[in-house]
Amino acid sequence: MTINFEYNKKDVLQALRYHFISRPEIRIMFILVNVFALVTAALFYFEKITSGAFFLGSFLWFTLILSFWFFLPGMVYRRASTFKDHFTMDFNDDSFTIRNERGSRSYAWQKVNKFMETPLYFYLYFDSKSFFLVPKSGCRDSDQVFELRQLLKQKIVR
Repeated sequence: MTINFEYNKKDVLQALRYHFISRPEIRIMFILVNVFALVTAALFYFEKITSGAFFLGSFLWFTLILSFWFFLPGMVYRRASTFKDHFTMDFNDDSFTIRNERGSRSYAWQKVNKFMETPLYFYLYFDSKSFFLVPKSGCRDSDQVFELRQLLKQKIVR
């Protein structure tokens, strides 16, 4: 199976958000920060803290959300030249090959330790922080998306 694709900036930014939010340490941090924000709001409501402390906590919460939703994905997108290339991927029984204008690289299926699927992408994870985005838009139709999904499930043992 062969697919051809280019990346769409808006979709890549959303994919990077999915990646960051799926990280366990970031998810735990978001939970703790939201609990802190709720406790701060309750304490402010019951007049146990001053409005300055409440607004400082709210500002920190707002800054954290903006950082992970806008700044961090934008920074990763700008730094990675990968998202500006045109790719061809060939999938076969023992490996897959990624090609662009500058060259190609083959990976054995054993190098991929997990994959994740979102509405627009397949994420092929080589380790906890290194991954490759495969856009579903590169497939010619929904049948090819289904075939690719089945191939990934078969070849990548979780």
